[in-house]
Amino acid sequence: MKGILIFLVVFGLLVFVHEFGHFIVAKKSGILVREFSIGMGPKLFQIRRNPTTYTIRWLPLGGYVRLAGSDDETKLDPGMTVVVQLNDNNEVIRIDASESDLPIEGIPIQVTKADLVDALTISGYENGDENKPVTYHVNHDATIIDKNKTELVIAPRDTQFQQANVWQKLATNFAGPFMNIVLGFVVFMIWTFTVPGPATTTIAKVENNSPAQVAKIKANDEIISINGKKMSDFEDISNQISRSKGKDLKIRLKQGDTYHTAIVKPTSKTIQKQKVYQIGIVAKSDENFGAKLKRGWDTAVSTTSLIFNAVGNLFRHFSLNKLSGPVGIYSQTSQVSNMGFTYVLAFLAMISINLGIVNLIPIPGLDGGKLLLNLIELFRGKPISEEHEAIVELIGFGLLLVLIIAVTGNDIYRYFIK
Repeated sequence: MKGILIFLVVFGLLVFVHEFGHFIVAKKSGILVREFSIGMGPKLFQIRRNPTTYTIRWLPLGGYVRLAGSDDETKLDPGMTVVVQLNDNNEVIRIDASESDLPIEGIPIQVTKADLVDALTISGYENGDENKPVTYHVNHDATIIDKNKTELVIAPRDTQFQQANVWQKLATNFAGPFMNIVLGFVVFMIWTFTVPGPATTTIAKVENNSPAQVAKIKANDEIISINGKKMSDFEDISNQISRSKGKDLKIRLKQGDTYHTAIVKPTSKTIQKQKVYQIGIVAKSDENFGAKLKRGWDTAVSTTSLIFNAVGNLFRHFSLNKLSGPVGIYSQTSQVSNMGFTYVLAFLAMISINLGIVNLIPIPGLDGGKLLLNLIELFRGKPISEEHEAIVELIGFGLLLVLIIAVTGNDIYRYFIK
């Protein structure tokens, strides 16, 4: 149960932050955000703060933003009955198209023609009486209640995503992945203060009967060099011990103002089927605020670099085992949740950066695919036609769907069957 809850929190936070990035930049760019949803599925709660409707939905799996666009235009078909509310200027300010048994108070109209994008008009018969044809102007900021009983602002042409300039489109599409990467960096900065500080070159403890103790190395000794090579941090020391393959190491040490040299022969131990060389020392940690902050930043940077390399390697040597979907993330989250809070934080940071980078891959269906189309528009000096863009998106979505099914099936096999 704990694993499921942590998975929902992790997965939900990743998607929420991603969508929030799109949301905030779209609003700043003048693009209408019709809906910002937390969760998926049937609506549980809604509140509208002009011009956006905020909803909470039953399935706590992320969320989405609904930008005004040609694919999100609300259409009123001829023959359907709607109820309209008017303001003092006889303009429609609210439309109930839910066809509910309990419509809003207003004037019932059987629609003959409606344009909520350009002309902003509704024509029809009042109370369905063909002897009472009416045409009303629709206010630019009018709202409409759709068949799911969600009340949204209509999407006039000037508020749609396609009408934004290319830089605003680029910024909006880039914002989601960027926010995931930022979240990863922020979480790594939090994580670094929940664990001991970075290991230094000074020894805190020498294990009993270890090679270091045999060589008379003591606590508070500072390792200056190994085999003549200067040691700048504990990672250098670990690497030098690992490369020794069990051969003698000449270690130069300092304690106070006194220097001395020890000859140490590392011993090996098999951990997770790998041979590891050790000399039996525990490093003293640096609890300085600046040192911890630097460690968090360096960890985030190195993780980002590793993920970029992994993505590149994926294209060079493709394998489904190098990919994970929600099933794989759930399995990994369940394992990490049993290891403690600090491991969950590190996992969240890594997954968030990974999600941001993967979303930048220029594949139709991902944000990277949209960014590629935006760049093409930038160099052409004009946008790609909506028809061609829709075809590209459809093909990309189909390929992406096939990949998701394959990855999910492989995850189920790897984590629950094999």
